[in-house]
Amino acid sequence: MLHGYSLDSQVMKGCMEPVFKDRQNDYQRIYLDFPGMGQTKAKDWIKNSDQMLEIVLEFIDKVIPDQNFLIIGESYGGYISRGVLKKKTSSIDGMLLICPMIFSDNSKRDLPEHKVIYKNEKFIEVFTKDENIEEFQTLAVVQDTYHFERFKKEILSGAHIANVEFIQRLKDEGYGFSFEVDQLTEPYENPVLFLLGKQDSFTGYRDAIGLMENYPRGSFVVLDRAGHNLQIEQSKLFNSLVEEWLYRVKEG
Repeated sequence: MLHGYSLDSQVMKGCMEPVFKDRQNDYQRIYLDFPGMGQTKAKDWIKNSDQMLEIVLEFIDKVIPDQNFLIIGESYGGYISRGVLKKKTSSIDGMLLICPMIFSDNSKRDLPEHKVIYKNEKFIEVFTKDENIEEFQTLAVVQDTYHFERFKKEILSGAHIANVEFIQRLKDEGYGFSFEVDQLTEPYENPVLFLLGKQDSFTGYRDAIGLMENYPRGSFVVLDRAGHNLQIEQSKLFNSLVEEWLYRVKEG
């Protein structure tokens, strides 16, 4: 499970553990904090995403050597996941991407404008003095108490402990891969699920649709009432769609 940039594994645990609640013994779940994020220390020699990918590949070889696995990535974790897929295609039985980053260069992204679909005015009145409210309102498509509390627990909890100097330097100097991650030698034939937010103003959804030919068994689902925190804002549909993806993987 690979989390988004500047966050930590809590964002993945928050949305994925409910899916596995009744499957505790069926799947081993491995949550990773990227260097400089969560509980993993930053290292000065890490300069770019190529190195970040190599760290993830070495981690996989160390923790589950010679095993096949599923890979799940959110935002930047979805970018790294496609790097893992490119390097270890035959070892991956399925891939799930949640609001994945397609282009590292923000100017190349085809993004919708930020739009709030639902706002509970009483919630705004109560929490207007909360120091986290501005960050929440910048991203959130659905704004009420439930979504705010999950945002603080699963998103901000990681963002607030990240090594700011490290992640800013890597983002400025080496955010994108040195290679074309989405140029595959042949289409990836195992079950894939792209979950995309129609109101995602951070990574968007249109760029991901352009990758459809890479994944003959890929479902590309664009959900209304969902921004970059789709897994929170459309949690019921999220759970159902992930379960359907797991069924397709198991069936194969």
